Amino acid sequence: MFGRTYYHEILRNTIIAFGTLFNDIHIVRTDAGGTTQQSMKVPLAYGPKQKFLARLREDANVDRKIAVSLPRIGFEMGAIEYDGSRKLNKMIKTRKVKGTKGTAMDVQFSPVPYNVNFEMFVMAKNSDDGVQIVEQVIPYFQPDYSITINAVPGMDIIRDIPIVLNSTGYEDTYDGDFMTRRALIYTFSFSAKTYMYGPVITSSIIKKVDVDQYADVKEKAPTRVRQYSVSGVEKAVGADEDDNFGFTETLSEWV
Repeated sequence: MFGRTYYHEILRNTIIAFGTLFNDIHIVRTDAGGTTQQSMKVPLAYGPKQKFLARLREDANVDRKIAVSLPRIGFEMGAIEYDGSRKLNKMIKTRKVKGTKGTAMDVQFSPVPYNVNFEMFVMAKNSDDGVQIVEQVIPYFQPDYSITINAVPGMDIIRDIPIVLNSTGYEDTYDGDFMTRRALIYTFSFSAKTYMYGPVITSSIIKKVDVDQYADVKEKAPTRVRQYSVSGVEKAVGADEDDNFGFTETLSEWV
């Protein structure tokens, strides 16, 4: 689009980073005496809640060999919304020297703030399993938890993305006969405050600047009285790009 093809994988990395937050949750089941009988890792999958509910209803068929295991965690990305409250000056640029010769720079304009919404749901067949998972999630969001992503690897842009917990909900799907599987569903609504970056363009390095001063502001042929020039000095042998090479100044005056 607009004559440039680029892909920074920002949305993909945001989805992966979000899912990683909930990829290592465990629950413990104990007997009446408090002795641990079972410890299990809660499986995590990407997909809509309706898909898992439909599969759960189909599992009521006694002829099926495999059923959906509960508890389980699922999540999916929702709407992507512009967030004007975090908008920066669009003329701000990020620059990086391109290559080792130092003759050109990669340039990228200020990113655009967007909120990426996520819905996460916890499905459990009994209340204790469900609340164990909920209590391992909620305390970390006060009301946000920041993750770090490599936004634009080519520009070395690493950004912290706050994940905000907006709301929680609860639903009990049991409304059928004794053959219907029950599922307690806890729903979490999140917003990832990320930024979308445009293309990276290549620009030459400015090595000389001229400033002209005029004695008047005539519409035609104004009188120039002074010119100030600044030129960068070529990099010395063995010097690094971030060293101070100095510069030369030239002042010309006309009377």
